[in-house]
Amino acid sequence: MQKDSKFFDDMARMMSGAAGTVFDAKRELEQQFAAQIEKFLLKMNFVSREEFEVVRDMARAAREENEALKARIEALEKK
Repeated sequence: MQKDSKFFDDMARMMSGAAGTVFDAKRELEQQFAAQIEKFLLKMNFVSREEFEVVRDMARAAREENEALKARIEALEKK
C-alpha cells in the first residue's frame, strides 16, 4: 500500500511540475508576442493617442477660424 502512495505522490509531483512548465511557457510566449507587436507598432511609426488629439484640436481650431474668416469676407463683400 505504501508503494501505491509513493507512486501517486511521485505522479502528483510530476504533474505539478509539468503544469508549472506549461504555464511558464505560456507566459514566455505571451511576453514574446507582446514584444513583437510593440516592435511592429514602433516600426510602423504610428502616432500616440496624445499626438493625435493635439493635431485633431489644431485642425478643429483651424476649421473654426477658416469659417469665421469666410463669414467675415462674405460680410465685407456685401458692403
